[in-house]
Amino acid sequence: MNNTLPSEILERAQQWTLEPYDAATRAEVAGMMHENPTALIDAFYRDLEFGTGGLRGIMGPGTNRMNRYTVGMATQGLANYLLNHFSALPQIGAVISFDSRNNNTLFADTVAAVLSANGIKVYVFDDIRPTPELSFAIRYLKCQTGIMITASHNPKEYNGYKVYWEDGAQIIDPHDKGIINEVRSITSLSEVKMELESSLVEKIGKEIDDAYVNMIASLSIRPELIKAQQEIKIVYTPIHGTGTRLTPMALQAFGFKNIIGVDEQMVPDGDFPTVHSPNPEEPAALEMAIAKAKASGASLVMATDPDADRVGIAVLDSRGDFILLNGNQTAAILQYYIITQRKAKADLKGNEFIVKTIVTSELLADMARAEGIPYFDVLTGFKYIAGIIREKEGHMTYLFGGEESYGYLIGDAVRDKDAVSACCLIAETAAWAASRKMTLYDVLLEIYGKYGLYLEGLISITRKGKSGAEEIAALMEKYRTDPPDTINGSKVRLIKDYKLRRSVDTVTGTSQSIDLPASDVLQFFTADGSKITVRPSGTEPKIKFYFGVKGEAGATDLIAAEAELRQRIDAIKADLGLQG
Repeated sequence: MNNTLPSEILERAQQWTLEPYDAATRAEVAGMMHENPTALIDAFYRDLEFGTGGLRGIMGPGTNRMNRYTVGMATQGLANYLLNHFSALPQIGAVISFDSRNNNTLFADTVAAVLSANGIKVYVFDDIRPTPELSFAIRYLKCQTGIMITASHNPKEYNGYKVYWEDGAQIIDPHDKGIINEVRSITSLSEVKMELESSLVEKIGKEIDDAYVNMIASLSIRPELIKAQQEIKIVYTPIHGTGTRLTPMALQAFGFKNIIGVDEQMVPDGDFPTVHSPNPEEPAALEMAIAKAKASGASLVMATDPDADRVGIAVLDSRGDFILLNGNQTAAILQYYIITQRKAKADLKGNEFIVKTIVTSELLADMARAEGIPYFDVLTGFKYIAGIIREKEGHMTYLFGGEESYGYLIGDAVRDKDAVSACCLIAETAAWAASRKMTLYDVLLEIYGKYGLYLEGLISITRKGKSGAEEIAALMEKYRTDPPDTINGSKVRLIKDYKLRRSVDTVTGTSQSIDLPASDVLQFFTADGSKITVRPSGTEPKIKFYFGVKGEAGATDLIAAEAELRQRIDAIKADLGLQG
């Protein structure tokens, strides 16, 4: 045994070599103690943190890893909170779903065992299902919570655990803090009830699938357009994830007949063997799908991440080449289609609204203003979009919500981003474009012609360890106490400090309060229409800089106009001393 290891880590690890930990876990920890002190330290130097969204981490034995024991302890804390908060209910209900990641059923079974052992009724999907279907099922089954076993688009070594509330949305204040406190109070495996109560566990599947797909089919705005364009070729890949069955099923329910799957990627596989990362934001993840589209003559490519809540798309440009659209562009196309077609059908009552996050393109806000539709800005994270939907329910009608990180929601039956329904509306928008002898790229140009040309950029800077965290905190404090007067030669006219919840007009010196939860985010708006957002990550040792710039509407040379905006972003980065 390595006696140079910190004593507290050795003590923690020693406990994992004893019962009640299973034999495989005991042997693996013992092996690390003798042969791999670096791995042992990383696995035991802390407890895996249960954050505002739940758990996420590398799988393996140890207190800082995703395994059935850390999952069990987290679930016991959740159960304690549910039993206290819903004590007046005769029966508390929970839904469990999981994506295609390794250990998916192990973790789902662990959650079911702990919840049922605590007297909670549990509905478990019989196979992998998308995150948005979990959100839908919570409301459909009138449950109080839901747990999704997923690490979203993280690499294959990861898994995670997202907690949802009775409205189908991810937990927010005050429940997130309440659950975190209960989870932290579980300090020993002996406090966890892990004996499955099978009478309280029910498998679910087809009934929920049918209801979910029928709901999605009801979102179609112009079904007659689809009927006329039903043979358009669509290439779709779930990247080995949960969209493999439900997304083609929903597209078919919409009326599309020619859905071409990427065969190698239609197979659920937690090792994601055909991609480096199962992230539709990364161009490499769509390479096989684009090759399939070129070979088959398709005009639209769509890819969803493992839990099918994000979608990336590729479309044909004016030269006939496939280009990837970013999350802001796809959101703008969807919002534009929904507004224009609902208006064309005289289907807007005047009480509709749109939601976007503060780092999402201002194009969505400018479009909403131009079309006379109220919009709301929320903090980063789709749970805040869901929070606005809940707040306005019964008074206003939700129309659309989107975020730059490839998440969109149409309709309010689901309360999280939904790539399955988004794929259907993207395809319908493509059918609308085809009926006008246009492509989705042409639709984007039409949007830019009406509302102005927009371009966005992002830099993530990593600063590891304690010194890195201190450096990030110091940088935020500098921007907060000594903000720039100009950025790239343009006057900073408005500063929004979401930590202080205050917006300051630097021209008039007046300030207004920001009616959002406090968050360590700063935004600078300049006279030339640029927006710079500075945001430390809440889960990683990173600080992110988001850039948004705007050009004039009706640019005659789009390539030149985009190049000018790209140069402006590069100049802003240089002025702020940033690389990348």
